[in-house]
Amino acid sequence: MPPETATAPAATTRTGAAGTRTQARARAARNRRILVHGTRVLLLVGLLGLWEGLAHAAVIDPFNFSMPSKIWDQISQWAVNGTPQGPLVEQIWYTLYEALLGWVIGVLGGVLLGIVLGRIRFLADVLGPYIKVLNALPRIVLAPIFLIWFGLGPASKVASAVVLVFFPVFFNAFQGAREVDRNLVANSRILGASNRQVTLQVVIPSATSWIFTSLHVSFGFALIGAIVGEYIGATKGLGLLVSASQGTFNAAGVYAAMAILAVVALLAEGLLAFLEKRLFRWKPADPGEAR
Repeated sequence: MPPETATAPAATTRTGAAGTRTQARARAARNRRILVHGTRVLLLVGLLGLWEGLAHAAVIDPFNFSMPSKIWDQISQWAVNGTPQGPLVEQIWYTLYEALLGWVIGVLGGVLLGIVLGRIRFLADVLGPYIKVLNALPRIVLAPIFLIWFGLGPASKVASAVVLVFFPVFFNAFQGAREVDRNLVANSRILGASNRQVTLQVVIPSATSWIFTSLHVSFGFALIGAIVGEYIGATKGLGLLVSASQGTFNAAGVYAAMAILAVVALLAEGLLAFLEKRLFRWKPADPGEAR
């Protein structure tokens, strides 16, 4: 028998074994995802059921703590009949518009300044103390100042979102620019790349992973900035719903607005995670996902 003929069955066997292992890993990963999602749902149902039961049994005060059934009724009422400030969809969009605009401005400003200061050490040394001082300020307290400056319109809420988003994005972009592999930069210089080419083709791609890490947290900050600004003073938005419900001692309304805000935040987080996976398909999978 020729040698190549003898080795063919062995190669086929190895290929089949590798395919079986791959299928087994994929099946295990799928089962784990189902288990994780199912446990999450059961945990949420259990917590809501416990809350409902304790409120019905008067173990907790239903007036102050409300209960899931009343919160659902409040959301349904707003969805069908609208809120005192207008349709529920309009309130959600108003808050989302403020948060998105503030997030985009804060991200762009943080990325640009972070990359620039990460690349130019002189500017980092000069501006570093000022940025640290501004970062140490409690930025939530700036919301009343923005309200005085820009009025009750969306501009004051956008400004609140910007100052909350800017700093986490800036520090991640700055650190990402500083952590670029020096060998890559040196090789680019040897190949004749200019400062602009090094920044655009080496530094920014290397810092993208750092930047995306901050995007997940920063959008939540943008929502916080918009909500706080609306709570202090606004004509529309979920923050105004929270403030109005609090003013009328409507605990269900407060929790209902918070629940809607949580759903919006989860959807935004899911979208960011999807975009990150599409952009970073080259990265190896998390080892924990294959268990």
